[in-house]
Amino acid sequence: MADQSHSFISYYKRATSPLVVLLLLQERPMYGYEISTAMAERSKGLFTIAVLYPVLYRLEAQGYVEAGSTEVIEGRARTYYQITAEGKKYLKQSLSEYKEMDKFLKELVKNS
Repeated sequence: MADQSHSFISYYKRATSPLVVLLLLQERPMYGYEISTAMAERSKGLFTIAVLYPVLYRLEAQGYVEAGSTEVIEGRARTYYQITAEGKKYLKQSLSEYKEMDKFLKELVKNS
């Protein structure tokens, strides 16, 4: 049986999860569970990541997202994250790079 942590989809999710998080936060501020749920729903369960908070913390350390308001609902704290101006610039650049790579890979796969 193949090791799932070394599968293509595992590597792909790790590489694209910051992009997905920023795309979702571009729409509106969200808390962690809300981000995870949106990923799962929009991808019909295909795109889920077990380690969302390290991605959020890294994006925050890089200045691309910031923790905003925190509210407590039923004894659970929800910290809302939002994309920063730097995050929007980074997202724009990353999307451009992603589209270039996607175009190359589609062409390569088409010819295989």
